[in-house]
Amino acid sequence: MIIHTLELSSYRNYSKTAVVFGEKINVFVGENAQGKTNLLEAIYVVSLAKSHRTQKDKEMIGFEEPFARIHAKAEKRTGEVELDIILSAKGKKGKINGLEQRRLSDYVGTLNVVMFAPEDLDLVKGSPQVRRRFIDMELGQISPVYLNNLSLYGKILKQRNVLLKNMQQKRSQNYAMVDVLTEQLIDKAAFVMKKRAEFISRLEEWATPIHQSISRGKEVLTLSYIPSIEVSDIENMSKIKEDLFKAYEMKRETEVRRGTTLFGPHRDDVSFSVNGLDVQSYGSQGQQRTTALSVKLAEIDLIYAEIGDYPILLLDDVLSELDNYRQSHLLEAIQARVQTFVTTTSTSGIDEGVLAEACLFSVDQGTVKRLE
Repeated sequence: MIIHTLELSSYRNYSKTAVVFGEKINVFVGENAQGKTNLLEAIYVVSLAKSHRTQKDKEMIGFEEPFARIHAKAEKRTGEVELDIILSAKGKKGKINGLEQRRLSDYVGTLNVVMFAPEDLDLVKGSPQVRRRFIDMELGQISPVYLNNLSLYGKILKQRNVLLKNMQQKRSQNYAMVDVLTEQLIDKAAFVMKKRAEFISRLEEWATPIHQSISRGKEVLTLSYIPSIEVSDIENMSKIKEDLFKAYEMKRETEVRRGTTLFGPHRDDVSFSVNGLDVQSYGSQGQQRTTALSVKLAEIDLIYAEIGDYPILLLDDVLSELDNYRQSHLLEAIQARVQTFVTTTSTSGIDEGVLAEACLFSVDQGTVKRLE
C-alpha cells in the first residue's frame, strides 16, 4: 500500500495543505509543536476513522471551523483508491472513491496502517485498556466483522450497565431484562473473545522469531490472551458461551450490588513473557522495548499474510527512543517493502543510507515543504 497524496482542510493547525509523498521513506523534520505528529495522525485517521491520540473528534477540527476534511489518494495491490474523512459536530463520515459508507466499519480496512509512537512502549507496561485498544485497532483493520461485533457488544454492555445501576439504586428490579441483555451480551462476547485469542496466537507466530533476532537468539517471546473469566476452550465458541453463562449466573447478585458488568471482553488482557517470565513485572526496560518493537513489526507481517498487501508504517518520534541496534533492526526490516513515515526533530540520529533513499520534508507552523 502506498499513499501518494494527502490533503488537509481545517485539520488541527493545518488550514489547507497538500503533500505529495515518496513511495519508500518520508521523513518530517521540525521542532516540537509544529505539526509533524498531526500529519501522521491524519494518515492514521483517514485509514482507521479514529485518532490514536484522542477520542474527541472536535479536537482535530481547526479552531472555530465547522468541519475538517482529510483526503488521500492511495494505491493498493488491487488498484487506486481515494479516501475521505469528514469530521464535524454532527459526527464523522467516511467516503471511498466519493461514495459515503453507511457504516464506518465498512470504511475501515480499505487502507491499513501500523503506528509506532513512544506511547506504544506502554503496550507492555501500561494498563490492560492499552492492550485491549491495541487488539481492537489492529484486528479491526483486517476483520470488519470483528469490528461490527465489538461495536454491538459495546452498545449492549452500555444498556446492561445502565440497568444494573438502576437496580443497584432500587429504581428497578427487572431481572428478566437483565437475563435478556446477558444472553445478547454473551453472543457478542464469545465472538470477540474467540477472534482476539486467534489474533494473539497468529501475532505470536510472527513476533517470536523477530524478538529472537533482535535479542540475538537469547530470548523467547510468548504472547497469551487472558480472558477475565476462566474459559475451558477459547477456540470453541459454544464452550466460551457456556462458561460465560455460568459466570454471569453465579455473579448476577454481585453485579446488581456493584451496579456494573464485572467481566467480559471489556475486562480482558494480554500478557507478554520472555523466557517464561512476565515482561511487565520482571522485564528490563530493554526487554520491554524489544517486546513492543517485535509486536509492532509482527503486525506488518500479519497484515501482509492476511490481505496480501503491506500496510503503511507510521513512526512518530520513535527512533530517538530506540538505541542504535534496535533502530537499525527496525529500519532494515521495513526497507524496500513498506512505505514509511517518520517524524523527528533532527536527522542526525538516522542511518545515512536510509536518509539517502528518503524524501525529506520540513514542518514549520503548519506548513510542509519538501527539501531537495
